[in-house]
Amino acid sequence: MKKLIFIPVLSLSIAATLLTSCGKDKPLTSETNTVETASTGDLYAVDTANSKIEWKGFKVFKSENTSHFGTIRFADGEVSVKDGKLESGKFTANMKSLENVNLKDEPAMKSKLEEHLKSGDFFEVEKYPTAKFEISRITPEQNGDYNTLLDGNLTIKGITKPVQLKANVTVTGNQVSIATEPADINREDFGVKFQTPAENGILKNEVEIQVLIKANKK
Repeated sequence: MKKLIFIPVLSLSIAATLLTSCGKDKPLTSETNTVETASTGDLYAVDTANSKIEWKGFKVFKSENTSHFGTIRFADGEVSVKDGKLESGKFTANMKSLENVNLKDEPAMKSKLEEHLKSGDFFEVEKYPTAKFEISRITPEQNGDYNTLLDGNLTIKGITKPVQLKANVTVTGNQVSIATEPADINREDFGVKFQTPAENGILKNEVEIQVLIKANKK
């Protein structure tokens, strides 16, 4: 079988704890152990049934159309809203929920790929069942297609790296929606270094993720 990388997201941490800082000048890094947050507003719980991380992995050689894509679900999470604006949040992705979508009509291959992605070659979900994303700063954006810039830390396989995501954040009464722009992360930064033999097509290190979240007021 042609084995391809995915990735998540989340904790999009694409799996993920999301926490928003109230005044840091830059994203938290793995060298820092504390996060300053502002969580004084109303709390909204993540709707895990209607939230997900979408992932896509692909090859350098063979065909550029050769790719696998799928989803990862959230285990839990919450956001805080104050004065109608996103103030903080916390998300955890369930890495065991990693699912392939493009092979849905080939169940044997689908199952084999999912098993491989969950194995020690990739995400080691038995050892690392969750991924996390912590937001350290939220910046409103005036230009472009996205209204918010999210700085924070993504944790996969126990490795934390700073990331920056553009997002559309909408607060409407009892619900908060967050939809990030599709963005690449380097899987090798998080210890995911498996490669197929060259004749089968080299796996790209960049994995595309998009985080889609719905949260309901508690």
